[in-house]
Amino acid sequence: MINPQDIFSISNAKQFEKIALKVFRFQYENNIVYREFCELLKVEKGSIKSLQKIPFLPIQFFKSHEVLSNTETVQEIFTSSGTTGMITSKHFITDVSLYEESYRNAFSEFYGNIENYTILALLPSYLERSGSSLVYMVRDLIALSKNSNSGFYLNNYDELISKLVELDSSGQNVILIGVTYALLDLIEKQKFRLKNTIVMETGGMKGKRKEIIREELHEILCNGFGVTSIHSEYGMTELLSQAYSLGSGIFECPNWMNLLIRDTEDALSYVATGKTGGINIIDLANFNSCSFIATQDLGKKYTNNSFEVLGRFDNSDIRGCNLMVL
Repeated sequence: MINPQDIFSISNAKQFEKIALKVFRFQYENNIVYREFCELLKVEKGSIKSLQKIPFLPIQFFKSHEVLSNTETVQEIFTSSGTTGMITSKHFITDVSLYEESYRNAFSEFYGNIENYTILALLPSYLERSGSSLVYMVRDLIALSKNSNSGFYLNNYDELISKLVELDSSGQNVILIGVTYALLDLIEKQKFRLKNTIVMETGGMKGKRKEIIREELHEILCNGFGVTSIHSEYGMTELLSQAYSLGSGIFECPNWMNLLIRDTEDALSYVATGKTGGINIIDLANFNSCSFIATQDLGKKYTNNSFEVLGRFDNSDIRGCNLMVL
């Protein structure tokens, strides 16, 4: 069995690889979908001795299969957003406390004590549907902040503007977390000069606006909010962990999450550090589903394990998970 505390106490690369290989063996034995995928690749459990040899399940499988590594009762089903008629991903969660532990620990690692912040959430397209893992996380962070000013905003922009100006001018530490198009809508209604607020975009135009490159987007947001940098969250329905960027679009992972960059011409090979390729994610908090996922995102990884998201493969569905076009 996998001990969650072993996962969330990882402190170095050697430890990560040891536990990742243990999780691989567990999922090979207990996840029917993943094992069949490995068998199609003619991969045997005992032959895998390094992270680079582990097969990564294409993320599309979450649209067509129940990706599970146990037979416990499903507590939550997280679903991806999508336009009408689009097949959405479903992530079946048998232990939602793992998700809670993952995002709480990650937030603490990157931002410190949640009680030091007021959380303002502008996530209209997520609030308007059920099954959003992002809304689940932010709702919990709002509660953990123990701040009566924390809360969600739908289309009540004027109320949000008043609250944001009031809190920022009073010196309170604020995190404004928003879907990209809604943040752009907000600064079109009001220009800000924020001094005590972190603006965090979660990506996604949701068909409301034309996709633009990250540099242009962040420049517009910096000018509109009067801040020097825009933070970002990189997460998705199929993961239980998030990476964060504290500016410049460079993301870092918590210690139980990592990624490899695969060759776009050969999905079983990897490119050198600093080269562009497909993002393969290892999320060890996902041990009850699948921890090894080949995403449809393009990116680069750097020597300090930070990474950049550059876009998506041309044939990918457009989804709101921090996705920009090249």
